Amino acid sequence: MGEVLAVVMVLAVCAVLFAGYPVALTLAGVSLVFAALGAAIGAMDLSLLGALPQRIFGIINNDVLLAIPLFVFMGVMMERSRIAEELLETMGGLFGTLPGGLGIAVTLVGVLLAAAKGIVGATTVTMGLIVLPTMLRHGYDRALAAGTVAATATLAQIFPPATVLILLGDQLSNSYQAAQLAEGNFAPQTVSVADLFAGAIVPGSVLVLLYLLYLTGVAIFAPEKSPPLKPSPDAPHGLALWRRLGEALLAPLALILVVLGSILGGVATPTEAASVGAVGSVLLATRKAGVAGLLLPVATRTAQITSMIFLILIGATLFSLVLRGLGGDVLVERLLANMPGGTGGAVVTVMAALFVLGFVMDAFEIIFVVVPIVAPVLLKMPGVDPIWLGIMMAVNLQTSYMHPPLGPTLFYLRSVAPPEVTTRDIYLGIIPYVLIQLAMLVALWFLPGLVTFLPHRLYGG
Repeated sequence: MGEVLAVVMVLAVCAVLFAGYPVALTLAGVSLVFAALGAAIGAMDLSLLGALPQRIFGIINNDVLLAIPLFVFMGVMMERSRIAEELLETMGGLFGTLPGGLGIAVTLVGVLLAAAKGIVGATTVTMGLIVLPTMLRHGYDRALAAGTVAATATLAQIFPPATVLILLGDQLSNSYQAAQLAEGNFAPQTVSVADLFAGAIVPGSVLVLLYLLYLTGVAIFAPEKSPPLKPSPDAPHGLALWRRLGEALLAPLALILVVLGSILGGVATPTEAASVGAVGSVLLATRKAGVAGLLLPVATRTAQITSMIFLILIGATLFSLVLRGLGGDVLVERLLANMPGGTGGAVVTVMAALFVLGFVMDAFEIIFVVVPIVAPVLLKMPGVDPIWLGIMMAVNLQTSYMHPPLGPTLFYLRSVAPPEVTTRDIYLGIIPYVLIQLAMLVALWFLPGLVTFLPHRLYGG
């Protein structure tokens, strides 16, 4: 009876989410209701909820999760100080006179912005407000411009130091240790955030390269969709342009490389590197007038985003406790273990479920709610590398986020796009990028070394 109640609880959560209620409160509220029902019919012992305060205390004291507010602060500060606009203007001047050059500049700037911000929704809104009107003003095809902005923004899901990778790394670390302990290994190996960062570099870089190749192909075979910019007589040229590019690019690029390099090189933990990033973003912003006036709104926005993430995590923790109390974790393990196709069938099933959930749930919610349930089961199966599994999940969610008709990135962009850009334009423009993403998932399935080579090279194992 408890397992039936667990299934009904999951369906109830989905129904309440579809009704538009806040995720964190939905997870906590529905869980409490079903905990009471389970206790009433003898399917659950309410004393299990006594573990909740200790779990919340563990979340708050988790050193890895301390990196979240610091990375969020870095991204918000770089957005509010208009560093992205300056970069786009300068790189547009460098590449824009070539067919497709502005699209290439947008993609390269988007990579830096995605790496700095690390949150898809915020990156999409920022690029939609800054980049999309610029591309349309210079005669770019509406669908191509919208698709490029949406696809580039979702790189925030996979490109280090993405917030999603930090949270995913923390959850996979717990799941991997739980899987090994369940198998009788009382000296378990670990997987860290640095492992996932290293594992994401090659797939993320290949995705960027494929995006650029697509834009180059459009410029060659359909040049009317991505015309060159008309040179402005007031724009800097030659050495002056390169000097301006250096001023606009080198400082933010150096900051990101220092943050990421210190983590990958083992010089600093993610939290320590994030603190360097936060301070560095303030120093970058001092080049702009009125930086003092930015601190309060940046801190306020950082507090809002961080509170949202941790409130979801606490709600998801309660949900996981109740689900386990009702026997839901045993049901999931039994279903995946008996899945046709063995390990491959189980992984494909989980990936398909994550893909569909990505339409209606935020990546943070999926990481906190779904990953702790399915990852320990998958990681006990032969041949499943935790780093590979984490990157597959991240790329899968990235693809789901931009897949028509329900990809959240498309709705974020629709909310800030100019009136002349229709929903149909956004859907048509994103399709080639979705195909690229799906091709990447297939490549990672058959060539797991694309993920595992660099972390195993850096850290052994």
